[in-house]
Amino acid sequence: MRKFSVLLLCTTFSVCLRASSYSPVPLGSASAFAVLGGSTVTSTVTLGTALTGNLGVSPGSAVTGFPPGTLTGTIYAADPGGVAAAAQNDLTYAYNYAALETPANLHAAELGSTVVTPGVYYFGSSALITGTVTLNGPGVYVFQIPSTLTTMSSSVVSLIGGATADNVFWQVGSSATLGTGSVFNGTILAQDAITLTTGAVLNGRALARTAAVTLDTNTVIDPSGTVPPPPPPPPPVTPAPASLILVGVGLAGAALYQARGRLMQHLRQR
Repeated sequence: MRKFSVLLLCTTFSVCLRASSYSPVPLGSASAFAVLGGSTVTSTVTLGTALTGNLGVSPGSAVTGFPPGTLTGTIYAADPGGVAAAAQNDLTYAYNYAALETPANLHAAELGSTVVTPGVYYFGSSALITGTVTLNGPGVYVFQIPSTLTTMSSSVVSLIGGATADNVFWQVGSSATLGTGSVFNGTILAQDAITLTTGAVLNGRALARTAAVTLDTNTVIDPSGTVPPPPPPPPPVTPAPASLILVGVGLAGAALYQARGRLMQHLRQR
């Protein structure tokens, strides 16, 4: 009994220590992208999407919907410097790294109405989020999903207790779809396509290896906080020459008025 207790204690301690010591999935240069597609990146051309971060596509080159879509970073599409291509290489490494993370805990297909603590979780096939899933606690979260990831309309991935979007990774073996008006946290590493339906908000990254990223009036925020610095303040306004002349005339007039007053006072005294 004593040996069993010691073994159980050591095993439990080892698992807890391993879960708390996970490092974030190494994204490399892909971390600078809010959206990275393999074939195309498309946004609706009616209202547009707002991105905080860079947008890229490789080996494809088509980007549509920007404008009216806006972004704080740079668009890399068929770029001669190969920035998007390098990011895709780093994405491949990150995808495989996340897929091989161990130990992993089997999770039911439905994540909604659950509270999840830091660790690595794998699914038998697809994953679904209906309602709210809460990620509670500081640390790294890795979700290994062999098939599709789908979030229902108005669903929420909530972060509490020190959990941060930059430490949440969704490795998806097929495609990911975020439902209308849903709020999602974390980086999506998808083998195929990523679709954000109308009004979905992603505090994270949409990184698709081989297929398209499709956007529809969304807000996507790169959680690394790497955004361009604000513009410098405008230079001080220098008065125009005409303004300087008017100032000089005004000062001269004031001086003459004061001199006249002193002269009149002197004459009255005499």
